[in-house]
Amino acid sequence: MEKNLRNVLVVSCGFFLLFTAYGGLQNLESSLYTENGLGVATLSTTYCTMMLSSMFLPPILIKRFGCKWTMVGSMCCYVTFSLANFFAAWYTLIPASILLGLGAAPLWAAECTYITIMGNLQARKEGKLSKDVVNQYFGIFFLIFQSSGVWGNLISSLVFSQTPTQGKGYPEEAMTDDHLETCGAKDCMTSVETTNSTHRPSQQLVYTLLGIFNGSGVLAILLVTVFLESVENRLDNKDETRPTSPPLWSTVLSTFMLFRDKRLCLLMLLPLYSGLHQGFLYGEYTKSYATCALGIHFVGYVMICFSGFTSLCSLMYGKISKYTGRGALYILGAIIHFSCIIVLLLWHPNPAQLPVFFILPALWGMADAVWQTQNNALYGVLFEATKEAAFANYRLGEALGFVIAFGYSSFLCVSTKLYILLGVLSVTVSAYGTVEYLEYRAARQAAAATSKVNTVSKAVAMEEKGEAEKEEMKTEM
Repeated sequence: MEKNLRNVLVVSCGFFLLFTAYGGLQNLESSLYTENGLGVATLSTTYCTMMLSSMFLPPILIKRFGCKWTMVGSMCCYVTFSLANFFAAWYTLIPASILLGLGAAPLWAAECTYITIMGNLQARKEGKLSKDVVNQYFGIFFLIFQSSGVWGNLISSLVFSQTPTQGKGYPEEAMTDDHLETCGAKDCMTSVETTNSTHRPSQQLVYTLLGIFNGSGVLAILLVTVFLESVENRLDNKDETRPTSPPLWSTVLSTFMLFRDKRLCLLMLLPLYSGLHQGFLYGEYTKSYATCALGIHFVGYVMICFSGFTSLCSLMYGKISKYTGRGALYILGAIIHFSCIIVLLLWHPNPAQLPVFFILPALWGMADAVWQTQNNALYGVLFEATKEAAFANYRLGEALGFVIAFGYSSFLCVSTKLYILLGVLSVTVSAYGTVEYLEYRAARQAAAATSKVNTVSKAVAMEEKGEAEKEEMKTEM
């Protein structure tokens, strides 16, 4: 096996093990720690810190420690957060979530940098285009990484399904009509205590799950530490250049200066909505719908549908977008989410309607795949000359959406949050349509200008040809 490909596989498997643990734990935070909104406060703190760290820490840490050791150090932040869940309280989870947020941005920046360098080295070795090999390596990475959502949720569901009080069948017996009345859109911070006492698994099962997740995280650190080759060792050729980071002030300034482009101001709603709707799914759907009506041991199974459909549809949309165009996919995503939000507003969750609990997150994942694939492609096409600053703004917008979603989670009713999602989705689609219209008008103007130039050039050429013929006739006479 090629050494560069082996390194990519090591990084991919390391992220798979790490996010099998973190992804499964993230989906359970709002359901496990409902007292005074500790779970959602933890998630909100994580993404708020991540938003800030993405502007400052990655270039500094990568330049100082290199990609490999930046990833190792950042992974330790994730494991620290998992360990803090053994002693869940405000004074443990909030500091741990801050540490996690600080490590998240450098982790992803180091991973992207490392895989890009490996792809460039392999392309040079094989005489291929760099972008082709880099895209191939990223495809391998996301194929392995995205499957972590399925396995993490499956582990949590299998562990929590051992709860003796739940039995092996559906949980109708444990649910009263009064309790179900407080689930779904009607959850207005009144069902927290009931939900917690009725569905929370035994502390022994919680510790068992945390032990598995922490073990997976430690394995990820050991895998990367022992088997991943430092990228600096590969850049020992004089022909190779070491990755350099721009000055910190330059990075921050370019990120904010791009807001002078009105297209970016309009498109910032896309990542903002992406963060909002994911925050609702992780923080509200898992707690107020799945946990409230079925029990916490069903959360993992429900989220498997979301992760699975997001992964499969992302692959499908990437292939069909060149035939349908991005506009058609955005319309599809908007229609699916609009329909799901309406259903969530009107639906009264009941264990007897078990398939609905799985169909909704599956549809939610189909629409999420549109935002994940097309948003990145759109930013890359429209801001090709300033793509680093554009993607920095994209990450800021998405993190801000998560912060807002988790921030108001403990203060607003679920129905109010759904109306907010509906409003933001409507404005986002309108803003996106405006940008597409501006691009269409600019393309027509450019085509018209080009046609005019060609016409003038043709007329000048004909005139010059006529003058030349006249001169030739005079010479013959």
